[in-house]
Amino acid sequence: MSAAQPLLALQNLTKYFPAGGLRLPWTQPDWVKAVDDVSVSIPAGQTLGLVGESGCGKTTITRLILRLVQPTAGEILFEGRDVFELRGKDLLHYRQAVQAVFQDPFSSLSPRMRVGDIIAEPFTVHTNASHQTTIDRVAEALELVGLSPAHAKRFPHEFSGGQRQRIAIARAIATSARLIVLDEPVSALDVSIRAQIMTLLEDLQRQLGVSYLFIGHDLATVTHISQRIAVMYLGKIVEEAGADELTAAPLHPYTRALFAAALPADPDDQHEDLVVSGSVPSALNPPSGCYFHPRCPFAMPRCSAERPLLKAVSATRQVACHLY
Repeated sequence: MSAAQPLLALQNLTKYFPAGGLRLPWTQPDWVKAVDDVSVSIPAGQTLGLVGESGCGKTTITRLILRLVQPTAGEILFEGRDVFELRGKDLLHYRQAVQAVFQDPFSSLSPRMRVGDIIAEPFTVHTNASHQTTIDRVAEALELVGLSPAHAKRFPHEFSGGQRQRIAIARAIATSARLIVLDEPVSALDVSIRAQIMTLLEDLQRQLGVSYLFIGHDLATVTHISQRIAVMYLGKIVEEAGADELTAAPLHPYTRALFAAALPADPDDQHEDLVVSGSVPSALNPPSGCYFHPRCPFAMPRCSAERPLLKAVSATRQVACHLY
C-alpha cells in the first residue's frame, strides 16, 4: 500500500433492498435505496466519522464493509483490492484486519462464554497459534484496554457496561486489526464512562496505528475523535470535510441543522437557530432532485428538479448543494 493510498475506500457504493410485501410476478419490485452512490475513504491510522439521522444508511455501510451483504453497485477497496473479489486466504486476511465494535456490548458478547474465550475466538480462527500464545494474546489485549488478565475467567454479566465495551474492544484488537468499525460504541454508556472509552480508543490508535470508522449521533463525540467527518442523508453523502473545519462552519443546510439541534459545549457560544420542518422521506420513494429539498429552508426551484453532485468547494471539503 503506497503512502497516498487510503487503507479503505468506498467508490460509488450502492445498496438497494427489494421492498417487502406481495407483488405480481410480472411487475418490477420496488427498491429501498439504503446506500446511494457513496464515495469516502479512510487513511491508515486515522478516523472517519459518519453522522446522520436514523435510517440514513450508516448501518448498511457497516454491513457492506464487513461483507455481511453484497453491494448493488460500486466497490470497497481495502489496500487497493476489491473486498468482494477476495477469496480463500485473502478473504481470511481481510476478516482478520477488519473488526467491529457494536452499540450494545452486552448483546454482542455471548453470555455462555468466558471473557477469555470471547477474546480468543477470532484470534484462534485466523491464526495457528499455540494454546499458550493464545492465552498470552488474551492477557495482552485485556491489559491494553485497562482490564486485568484475571478477568479472562469471568462471564460478561459479571462486568459493568463500560467494562463490557472494553472487552468488545479487546476482542477487536486481538487479531491485530487494521480497521475497526465502531457502530455507536458509546451511546449506550453513561456520560462519565463515555469519556473513558473515548480516551481508550484514542490511546489504542496512537499505540497500534489502527484506523476507525466511527458511526454516531452525538456530534460532539464524533467531532472529538475524528480527523474527517462525512454527513449522510437518505443514503447519500451530502458533505465531507475535516472535523474542525466542519464544526466551525458547516455548509450544507442539513449539516447546519444537525449542529443547530445539538447542545453547545459552552452555553455562551453563538448557536445558529436553524430549524427544518417535516420528517425524513422514505428511502423507498425519495424526492426528486435534492433529497433534502422538501425540508430545506433555502430550497430553490432548481433543487426539486436537479440532483446536486458532491463537489469540492475547497481543497479539503466536498458539498452536495446547489447553494455552492
